[in-house]
Amino acid sequence: MKIKVCGMREKDNIDLVASLHPDYIGYIFYAASPRDVGSILQKETIENLPTNIEPVAVFVNKELGEALAILKHYNFKHAQLHGNESPEYCEAIKRHGFGVFKVFSINESTDFSEMEKYLEVADYFLFDTKSPKHGGTGQKFDWDLLEQYKLSQPVLLSGGIGPDDVELVQQALVKYPWIHGLDLNSRFEVSPGMKDVEKLRTFFEAFGR
Repeated sequence: MKIKVCGMREKDNIDLVASLHPDYIGYIFYAASPRDVGSILQKETIENLPTNIEPVAVFVNKELGEALAILKHYNFKHAQLHGNESPEYCEAIKRHGFGVFKVFSINESTDFSEMEKYLEVADYFLFDTKSPKHGGTGQKFDWDLLEQYKLSQPVLLSGGIGPDDVELVQQALVKYPWIHGLDLNSRFEVSPGMKDVEKLRTFFEAFGR
């Protein structure tokens, strides 16, 4: 199982989280988010990551040219697309050599069949809790809704996963073998963008990391 830690901001905190060796670290480029790094992220912060950690740039309806410029400048490996990006937008990101995590915000009205048009242009789907904030709510969606997902695309599960959810996650991994990994954010924070490294460490260890 892969683990992504998202919403990182401060270099010292990033270094500590990196010492746990998550598979991915996410950096949010969205001005409305309290975890936005658009004005503070240094290129060296990405360059100094251990080579086994893949950096992910998180966008919400970012203009394509601007998104590509950010991806190239920092040498990101993946773009996480958290808005209403079209399949054509995703394909353009992939065409330039970047992985694509396409986010779908889940609630009782979600039509999982609508995701089919993204199968060829996304490497992974990411399921998060539907919210006007585009993530970072600390709230879970109803995981029973995952019964409706019938596609083959591997999924990163997000939305309110916290330190006390080890057993719940373990059950989900057995029930839904297409869950590729977890995306951890606000429930492991002491403040927006600042992660509690010991809580993360304990969670990682529960999954043999």
